[in-house]
Amino acid sequence: MKHTLIPTNRKALIINIDTNMYGTFAEIGGGQEVARHFFMAGGASQTVAKSISAYDKRFSDVSYNKNKTGRHVSEERLNKMLDIEYKQLTTVLSDKSEDFSFFTLADTVETLNYAKSNYSHGWMGIKFQLKPNTASNTVIVHMILLENDAVLQQQTIGTIGVNLLYACKFYYDSPNDFLQSLTDNLTMDRFRITMMRMSGPDLDYVDNRLLAVQLVKNKMTHAIMFDKQGNVQQPSELLYKKNVLALRGSFRPITYIASDILSKSMELFARDEDYEPDNTLSFCELTLNDLTMQGDFDEQDFLERVDMLNAIGQHVMVSDIREFYKLVEFFSQFNIRNLRIAMGVPTLEKVIDKKYYTELKAGILEAMAKLFPENMKLYIYPTIKKVRGQQMLLTAKDVKMDEDVQLLFEYLKMKRSVLDLETSMSDQLHIRSHEVLNMIQNGKPDWEKYVPMKVAKSIKEKGLFAKGMKSVRSAKTL
Repeated sequence: MKHTLIPTNRKALIINIDTNMYGTFAEIGGGQEVARHFFMAGGASQTVAKSISAYDKRFSDVSYNKNKTGRHVSEERLNKMLDIEYKQLTTVLSDKSEDFSFFTLADTVETLNYAKSNYSHGWMGIKFQLKPNTASNTVIVHMILLENDAVLQQQTIGTIGVNLLYACKFYYDSPNDFLQSLTDNLTMDRFRITMMRMSGPDLDYVDNRLLAVQLVKNKMTHAIMFDKQGNVQQPSELLYKKNVLALRGSFRPITYIASDILSKSMELFARDEDYEPDNTLSFCELTLNDLTMQGDFDEQDFLERVDMLNAIGQHVMVSDIREFYKLVEFFSQFNIRNLRIAMGVPTLEKVIDKKYYTELKAGILEAMAKLFPENMKLYIYPTIKKVRGQQMLLTAKDVKMDEDVQLLFEYLKMKRSVLDLETSMSDQLHIRSHEVLNMIQNGKPDWEKYVPMKVAKSIKEKGLFAKGMKSVRSAKTL
């Protein structure tokens, strides 16, 4: 079914009257609005088997956590709600299983408090059958609520819930239509969807990594994250009180230099007094701009890069964030401990160039204030540059800048907010990843000298970066 914009009350009425969906609504915390739409639309007796609302946290614990305390607004609590309510629904109403497609829609939400001092967000999910007597599917969504009023946030939750149930029924076979329909009758200044995951027999064709990138492409969120196994993760859950190292790049392919930047950065990070190896995450960040350089999003190319980064033990992040100070602001909202961003000298030269900050009232001074909170440091990897006919190793101290910026930069270095990384691979500093890619695509075997063995093996075995892999394979055969 093609996506068309339908009013919220009309969607609820269509589900009530024109479908055989029958199930439970379970809402705890600030989200008490979804079921109301179906009661108000008319014909709710054909859809609502049960509606349960819990506001006091203890009732949530009794109902869904065996009377033990725990995190109430979390994916773990949402999954318990879905499992418990769906099991009860299908057990109590087993005599109706031939006639109805059962579902459970649940949400656990924290809306704005009276002082407006809290983080407003929530988890919503649905466990559902497409046909009677079939295995269930599951869709999980995390959302951030942006409105400055709790009542407006509740209304947003209600609309999202109706959109979600409608999408599960009518757009399950078109993930992009599914995603876009979640914003029906809403504007993106009201909320963000920061994570979405689909599973089940009717949804097993969906690659959740591609689904996550669509969230960024459709401007439903600014960034999405995958763990080292390639699983989509909610940033606030993944980053909470963690030390974070981030490296931005194209990683097409991953070179020895990129690998060296990561390892040398982690070695320097480990010298910090509060460094804990088990509490530190390393991210390779891809920007949406890099993934759509030719105007189109190449899904296969993206998946290849994620697989390679996961293969060398890296978490992966995809964002639409261009400025590094905005990247710092993004990470800082998740209550992380320390943040380190690694970059090469050429990137540093752009970071300290005043022309990129003309839209800020205080220009580069404002940008640097946002870039360097107390828990943030830049790690600078050296580069090779030809000076007067000779190859020179350039570090942070060699970067040319305006005199007024130089004073600011010296202050940051004195504070140890900008630190140089050492390299053990000066013989490869002249090579760039796009040059290695060209070697691969033109069948030149020298490319293997510039990438880690595990990456080279993966490129050859899987035929990655397809344009040139025929050449590489034929060269090896010959």
